[in-house]
Amino acid sequence: MGGHTAYRASDWSAEALLERKGDRTVSVVVPAKDEESTVAAVVQRIITDFVRPDGGGLVDEVVVIDSDSTDRTAQVAREAGAVVHSAKAIRPDLGSVPGKGEALWKSQLVTSGDLVAFVDADLVDWGTHFVTGLLAPLLVDDDVQLVKAVYDRPMIDATGREEETGGRVTELVARPWLALHRPGLAGIVQPLSGEWAIRREAFESYAVPVGYGVEIAALLDTFDRFGVEGIAQVDLGRRTHRHHRHDTLGLMAVQVLAAADRRRGVTTGGADPESTVALTQYARGAEGFEPLVTEVGTGERPPAHTVRMPAHAERGTRAGRR
Repeated sequence: MGGHTAYRASDWSAEALLERKGDRTVSVVVPAKDEESTVAAVVQRIITDFVRPDGGGLVDEVVVIDSDSTDRTAQVAREAGAVVHSAKAIRPDLGSVPGKGEALWKSQLVTSGDLVAFVDADLVDWGTHFVTGLLAPLLVDDDVQLVKAVYDRPMIDATGREEETGGRVTELVARPWLALHRPGLAGIVQPLSGEWAIRREAFESYAVPVGYGVEIAALLDTFDRFGVEGIAQVDLGRRTHRHHRHDTLGLMAVQVLAAADRRRGVTTGGADPESTVALTQYARGAEGFEPLVTEVGTGERPPAHTVRMPAHAERGTRAGRR
């Protein structure tokens, strides 16, 4: 594998990493939207393995950012032990837009860890070695700023059966774009992996796309600022997740391309968080093929360090730390 160093999750135990942690703090953030069937197990396993009541564990807080779920995601996550925030309720004075990147950006305003690991809420077949694997490079190598997960990615269809390997947007969009515009990142196995970890100081200095462009943006920003030496990859083994309909992949692709192009000086739509572009797709209807137009969010949030946090919010965050 390329990147600064290739790690395996099995290289480090929680106990060994705890010795390396020192006085640094760790936040695990779980972005979630309509994931009531899986989010509780994700939260419970992380808390059980890494969080101590006295605050002396490898992980200091587990925070779920709920993105307008219509099911019981927030309730079951809270019952499982996570601190839960609604994305739209975090700093409402800053407004709210839909998207995964929005949830990750807002998480910076309600967490306090020096190191932040992002773990998706829809995991089915996984282990808490995801957390130790993501944190290890940051704890053992001060040059590493960003850690990207690498894994086998079988997908589960609507009936629960395993089907083709995931990563279609990676292979059809992200990897060709990198080959053309950032060949120095050719060694990154899964540039869009949803599990990653980063130093807060780095992440809060980056502009953050509000949608699915967040992962490619963090990768490119780290590469442009720190070079390939600032990026590590860790093999987590196997990650099973649910299937995305093929027509939703176009929306993801637009957001990935918009974020990537902006980082080479090509602006698609405005930089305002609410900026959108119209994606036209087609489906057969009564009159033949009919256009389906979707406004896709391509805006970005400014670096979090430019957003002043009210003193009472900072106190509340630290008081709520687990």
